[in-house]
Amino acid sequence: MKEAAHPVGPSVLRGLKGRCPACGRGHLFWKYLKVNGRCESCDQDLARYPADDGPAYVTILLTGHLVIVPLLFFPIMWEANPVYSLPIILGGLSAFTLAVLPRVKGGWIGLMYALGVKDIDARLHTADAAE
Repeated sequence: MKEAAHPVGPSVLRGLKGRCPACGRGHLFWKYLKVNGRCESCDQDLARYPADDGPAYVTILLTGHLVIVPLLFFPIMWEANPVYSLPIILGGLSAFTLAVLPRVKGGWIGLMYALGVKDIDARLHTADAAE
């Protein structure tokens, strides 16, 4: 039996905030990127929504387009001594990536919740069917 569809917008926004995509009250993570097994407010099973490599790819895409590409337009990037500029740039990129990754993962889990995709649906992937 197919689950009823959930609204995508509110579910993704709740996930971006680090909250349960079902109710918006419970915490989604119990550590930096570790998903709670169940929501403490509504008892929703949060561990069944897959967030394998998707959040990492989206975070890399955001970092590249929002941070790295604009930096290439500043002449100081090309003229500065790498001994000074490289640690500053890499530190900033690391901080940006570490700040964005949990939010993207929360939004991804919210999207999986809204679409009704669960970890048991992994057998339906087309790459697995080719084997």
